Amino acid sequence: MDRTNLLPIGQFSRASGLSVTALRHYDASGVLTPAHVDPDSGYRYFRPEQLRTAQLVRALRQLDIPIEEVRRLLAYGDGDGGEELASALRAHLTATETRLARQRSVVHGLLNRLTRGAEMSHPVTLRQGEAQRVLVRGATVDHSGLDAFLRTAYEEMYALAGRGPLTFTGPAFVRYHGVCDEENETLVEACLPFSATGAQPGVLPEGMSVRDLPENSFACTEVVGAAAAYPDILSAYDAVANWTADHGFAFAGPVRSVFRNWTGTPDHPDNRLEIAWPVMEPEAEAARAEAARAEV
Repeated sequence: MDRTNLLPIGQFSRASGLSVTALRHYDASGVLTPAHVDPDSGYRYFRPEQLRTAQLVRALRQLDIPIEEVRRLLAYGDGDGGEELASALRAHLTATETRLARQRSVVHGLLNRLTRGAEMSHPVTLRQGEAQRVLVRGATVDHSGLDAFLRTAYEEMYALAGRGPLTFTGPAFVRYHGVCDEENETLVEACLPFSATGAQPGVLPEGMSVRDLPENSFACTEVVGAAAAYPDILSAYDAVANWTADHGFAFAGPVRSVFRNWTGTPDHPDNRLEIAWPVMEPEAEAARAEAARAEV
């Protein structure tokens, strides 16, 4: 093969800003394939026009875009595909800015806890909660699907309650049966309390149910404004969990997020959320567990 117009890997490395090791890696992964590989020496050669591709690869990797995604984006790098690449880069920038904002919030929360302590930022109290009859709509979601699920669930439940009409007995709340974040999905239940002695709902749509929740003690803290938005609110959950453990209580059910006042905008200054965790004395938990074993 005529190598007159080909660049050996060393020259190509210097011109592209990619190390020889990186070029070999991108060859092996199918991201940037040499124009020619000497069958005897294994030495790689590149065409001069491959420099633009190599520079694009370098820039995309500097953005921490995975190699698999780089391979896909390279298909948009030339000709009419430039707009698709630009769109993908704008989407990546938006995701990066969102992730950075969350990381900044987490760091500020950690610094605040280190200097003041979670309990100082989120004082926890113990309150008694009455038994409640609630409309429930549940779904298994992660954080990316949480907002859409809750909006749809409450729209459906309020519409059904209005046809009753049901008498509300307290603010709406959400029960989380596990961790709900970017990496974990869990059962989330949107709940709407209504009177057990007044009008009752008729035929319920699929996925909606009526449930009677028992009276309970709750370890609680309240968050206001931007502190009620994710991920800032996670420190409030931590404060309640720590208080519960430190005071010798047992966790007695899914934690609740109670909408004391909610505008619909996550960081609105008028928002007030109560984090309420059902708790019980360890002796009561032991008695309940013993009774459950006796029924088996």
